[in-house]
Parts: sequence; C-alpha cells; structure tokens
Amino acid sequence: MPEKRPRKDTSAAGTPRRVRADAQRNLKTLLEAALAVFATAGVDAPVRDIAEKAGVGVGTLYRHFPQRSDLIVAVFRNEVDACADAAAALAADYSPLEALSRWMQRYVDFIATKRGLAAALYSGNPAYDSLPVYFEQRLRPALQSLLDAAGAAGEVRRDVDPFDLLKAVAQLCNSAPGGDPDHTSRMVGLLLDGLRYGAAGSKARPGF
Repeated sequence: MPEKRPRKDTSAAGTPRRVRADAQRNLKTLLEAALAVFATAGVDAPVRDIAEKAGVGVGTLYRHFPQRSDLIVAVFRNEVDACADAAAALAADYSPLEALSRWMQRYVDFIATKRGLAAALYSGNPAYDSLPVYFEQRLRPALQSLLDAAGAAGEVRRDVDPFDLLKAVAQLCNSAPGGDPDHTSRMVGLLLDGLRYGAAGSKARPGF
C-alpha cells in the first residue's frame, strides 16, 4: 500500500499567536482609551465612547470587560503596574537619587490618573475592595527598592517607611490648589530634599 502522507495543516502557521497578539493590542488600546475617557468624562461615560476612542466595536469591549467595574479595575491595576515597573527601569538608567526623584514624579502622575477613577473606587462597591491591597503590594516594594539604593549611596536617610512616603505624596497631590501639577511637583521636590536630611552622606547633623 502506498504510504499515507500526513494531512496538510490548512491553518496558517502562527495564526493563534497572531490572534493572541491582536487581542493583547485590543486590550492595551481599550485600557488607554478608558483611562483617557474617564479622566475627561468620569467613570460613568458611555462605553461606546471608550470603544470608539479605542477603534474597536462595543462587542470587543464587552468580551474583555463584561461589567463596567471589570474595566475600572483593569484600568487601575494597569496604571499601578506601569508605575511599579517604572522603578526598575529608572534605577537602570539613573543614579539612585535621580531615579528616586523621577519615580516620585511618576507617582504624582499616577495620583492624577487615580482622581479620574475616584468616584468608583470610593463608591463602596465590593468589586473594588481588593485594589488598596494591590496598590500597596505593587508600589511599596517598588519604592522600597529605590529608597534602599539611595540610602546605600548615602543620598537619603535610611529610616523612611515607603508606605508613609506614598501617603505623604498622595496628600500633597490632593491638597494642591486647584489640582495644580506644578505646585505638586514643587512640594514633592521639597519632600525629597527632606529625605536627604540625616543621610549618611549629608553634612547636616540632627539637632542643627
């Protein structure tokens, strides 16, 4: 009997990978669009506005996020992840103190983003209950790594609790007159200068 040839796979090589890549692009675009729409129109903005801005159909949005709360949670977590991941990237490119300074300004940008989500995050909806823990689990170690490096270099004091610093910066952001970003940046710069007091490499001595 003649040898049977293997059946030819009619599916295009790599199609599943392309589908996954397309889905990932759609997801990224949707999150970016949702963030922009939430910032200008609030979290109750029509989902069709988000889909249109992302350049996808409403059905695509609902496939990824069946509930509005699913989308809000995803936007928040995505922004937290981006802020946390920036710590390692900055540490690789800048001196310890400069990396810390730049990351704190990056965190200020994150707080501004969070304002657009505030109506939902503080609504009491149990869908958002896990977000404060996620915030701390991702951002606390990111900031700790930068503080440790700057402390080891003698550029900042070594007794700073990263979560205290996160809260302090958030309070500065929320208390800025009219939400003025320039005012916030100046205040965060002063806060960073305060971290240098008592550092190993500082000439200032406690009590003076």
